[in-house]
Amino acid sequence: MAGNPDPKRGALFGDRNFRWVFSGALISMLGDQFSLIALPWLVLQMTGDTLVLGTVLAIMSIPRALFILLGGALVDRYSPKRVLMLTKHVNTVLLAVLAALVLSGHLTLWAVYALALGIGLATAFSIPAGTSLLPHVISRELLPAAKGVQMGVRQLSMFAGPLLAGLLIALFGDSAAATIKDARGIGMAFALDALTFAVSAWTLSQVRPHAKPAGTAPAASSVWKSVGEGLRYCWNDDSLRICFSYWAAVALLISGPVQVAVPVLADHVGSGAAAFGALAGAHGAGTLLGVVVTSIRPQLRFGNLGKTILLLDGVIGLLFIPLGLISAIWQGMLLLLVIGVLGGFLQVTIYTWLQRHAAPAMLGRTMALFMFIFMGLAPMSSAVTGWVMRFVPLEQLFAASGVILVAIVVVAWSTSRMRTVSDGRTEAGMTPS
Repeated sequence: MAGNPDPKRGALFGDRNFRWVFSGALISMLGDQFSLIALPWLVLQMTGDTLVLGTVLAIMSIPRALFILLGGALVDRYSPKRVLMLTKHVNTVLLAVLAALVLSGHLTLWAVYALALGIGLATAFSIPAGTSLLPHVISRELLPAAKGVQMGVRQLSMFAGPLLAGLLIALFGDSAAATIKDARGIGMAFALDALTFAVSAWTLSQVRPHAKPAGTAPAASSVWKSVGEGLRYCWNDDSLRICFSYWAAVALLISGPVQVAVPVLADHVGSGAAAFGALAGAHGAGTLLGVVVTSIRPQLRFGNLGKTILLLDGVIGLLFIPLGLISAIWQGMLLLLVIGVLGGFLQVTIYTWLQRHAAPAMLGRTMALFMFIFMGLAPMSSAVTGWVMRFVPLEQLFAASGVILVAIVVVAWSTSRMRTVSDGRTEAGMTPS
């Protein structure tokens, strides 16, 4: 029994499609981390204003909220590969333009707003396409192992990428005519991400999706009708409705401090972009460890799936409370490392559950709604956090965020059926036929 994972892992990497998906994901995810570090750092260096930073993040996220469900419907109607390929080409162009403007010294705040809007719009379609791709290109029995490997790659990139991005920005720093601090390093980070999008588009072109089984293609109808069908499907499935409602509360109240306050924390406690990269890298390293734990103990539960989610989220909330009190970067790295371990375990567990739980014809729309919750609702949280930070110290912000997350867990445990959700499809309610 203990040797079962090895043959599956060997079969997984023996699959031609998965090898191309894996290589492209590794390249693209690593590049993503450079932009995730460079963009908030760019805005802080341009303006020094947390409200502007929150606004930029909100502008990038608003298209996700408006179009991610539409993206999920298009993925189900056409194919994840076609949609994902288009978004990779669009992102290549947008990031190349951003890099050129930064390096040439012609970047304005309005250009940042416009490019952030474009990147967010592309992301609204790439997220449901990317999260729905694997079931279309590998056999279903390899899906859990593939998802674990893919999440491992993602977390490895979240560990190495921020460290490399912070190092790149710190080493190359300013150009002679720079009007923005660290402009040359920031511009190179965006250029590198543009290159990774171009390369990953080529690797994706080598993937050959499987033919759709008869009866799984969505019926001919308007795209917006397909969106409505997806929403009804998720609402009528008790487990999905309960979990999505809980995650919406978490996203609205917690995502902002993570996106806006952590870069500011690095700027206050550390030494610039390298400190920000170190904090993000520590979180990525922890998440990678969480993925490893999941691959070793995929069935690890504290009672059932719902109780496990609630208990680990409660611990994460407690770890948030002292984050604003740190006086050295290593302290923040330690806290974020532990938070990452718990979050990494939850990510793989939840993603795998969703992909196995959702009906194949509804997978794109189900994943789109899931990502809408975390990436579409985030703009409101980010914008509010940026405004709040003008008046509230970091210590109080992180403490309040932790207390709020613990409160959400307590309310969900005591007033909803979240604690009854299981890995199966029956404990919290059968999916309607």
